Amino acid sequence: MTTAIRSEFDRGIALTPRPGEPGHYDGEFDAGWQIGGGINGGLQLAVAGHALSLLHGDPAPNGEGGVHADPISISGYYLSAATPGPVEVRTETVRRGRSLSTRTASLSQGGKERLRVLASYGDLATAEGEVHTTATPPQLPPPERCISVAEAPKAMISQAALLERFDLRLDPATVGWAVGQPSKAGRIQGWFKLADGREPDPLMLLLVADALPPVTFDLGMPGWAPTVELTVHLRARPVPGWLRVVHSTRNLAGGYFEEDAEVWDESGRLVAQSRQLARAPRPQ
Repeated sequence: MTTAIRSEFDRGIALTPRPGEPGHYDGEFDAGWQIGGGINGGLQLAVAGHALSLLHGDPAPNGEGGVHADPISISGYYLSAATPGPVEVRTETVRRGRSLSTRTASLSQGGKERLRVLASYGDLATAEGEVHTTATPPQLPPPERCISVAEAPKAMISQAALLERFDLRLDPATVGWAVGQPSKAGRIQGWFKLADGREPDPLMLLLVADALPPVTFDLGMPGWAPTVELTVHLRARPVPGWLRVVHSTRNLAGGYFEEDAEVWDESGRLVAQSRQLARAPRPQ
């Protein structure tokens, strides 16, 4: 069983089961998903998330419980930089309950582990209903009044090939860093779609949580910021259309910083939240 190939993202997370080896899959990291020195961490997490979603056919205890095909909470620890080329994913169901399944995944290349994942899977359809929240979506100018990734400096695109796969429109108030005037507020926000028009779904949200330029750009620190750990909580299935994304940080110390993200869909629903720990860029 594999995901239908509908877009570049679907090709990027496509997996082929290994015959006679349940839970073991083969895939390919395309060079177009690179940023800095390796494959984007969100794309890696989406590949692992896809592999874990393929375990939804595991039998429930006593035949009870629904289909657990959606990531509810997923955490990835990045052990080494992933590079373009073949990747293998090994998965395991640790526990299968009525409403949640706990699963693990390991992504490796050439015998070297790149990413270790622990996740809870369930059914996001059950997340519909009453919502109690004080969270509010970021206030953004309309997409046509934001800064398109097509306007990014060529030097930046050359270090972040994946930006060519995004229709990313950044809030002008948070892109002063692009002209040497970072706000130092530690915040970047904007509108997000995939360039080929693929509509968002839970697996795509894993990519979106790590899709914006590193928030350290707004601290006046350009450069690659490798992810150490990334956790994404999914709150609902997104409706079709633009996603509003905000990344922020409050603390950079000892060479590491946290980056918090919120993802809102066109209905105004908070559909994903994430936090990652990353290494601060090296001085240039």
